[in-house]
Amino acid sequence: MSDLPFAGQLALVTGSSRGIGAATAEALAAAGAHVILTGRDTKALEAVEERIFAAGGHATIAPVDLAEPDGIARLAAALRGRWQTLDILVLNAAVLPQLMAVTQIESAGFNKALTTNVLAQQALLAAFDPMLKASKDARVIAVTSSVATKPRAFWGAYAASKAAFETLLLCYAEEVKNISKIRVTIVDPGATRTAMRAKAYPGEDPQTVKLPAEVAEQVVALLGKQFATGSRQSVNTAS
Repeated sequence: MSDLPFAGQLALVTGSSRGIGAATAEALAAAGAHVILTGRDTKALEAVEERIFAAGGHATIAPVDLAEPDGIARLAAALRGRWQTLDILVLNAAVLPQLMAVTQIESAGFNKALTTNVLAQQALLAAFDPMLKASKDARVIAVTSSVATKPRAFWGAYAASKAAFETLLLCYAEEVKNISKIRVTIVDPGATRTAMRAKAYPGEDPQTVKLPAEVAEQVVALLGKQFATGSRQSVNTAS
């Protein structure tokens, strides 16, 4: 018997080529899970996979653009052809549109944010719902942002997409809680040293915010607990 908490479990982490997604994927693999790495950057995914292998873990890369019309369907078909159940789904992938006043929001960027941050998330839930329901203890982690519930000036496009994302996940949690073992929680990682954070705050000293590994550590710890479905969690700020 393995003493790794997620041994024998399958985890899918979207946006796992860098940042919080990569750190979470590596932490899950270190805890025994076989991790499916998804993202658009194949070379970056391969680098994460190599680090997982070097640490003794197991992973499979599955490059995909969530905004492609059939990308998610092809991903789900590939996984169903190899595995019957999905135990952990981490919905981490997101895009940050240009920050600007609501009256000046550029439609192409807003549409891209809505497609990736909302429509693709619904498609992922729909595609992997059967595999999640086949698991004895399925968990869905949705990575959000504080602007979903605390709007800020010039963040309208991103905040709206994340608010819709949260509502979508909470509705899904209510729909499955009495008919399956699926538990859903929303996680707000807070200020974290990522490329998205650097884009949003170009003048910020990155040393003043926590590393993605700190978020990953708390996410993996949460996955090992019996958290209440439909809950919203905040990652503690690094000391």
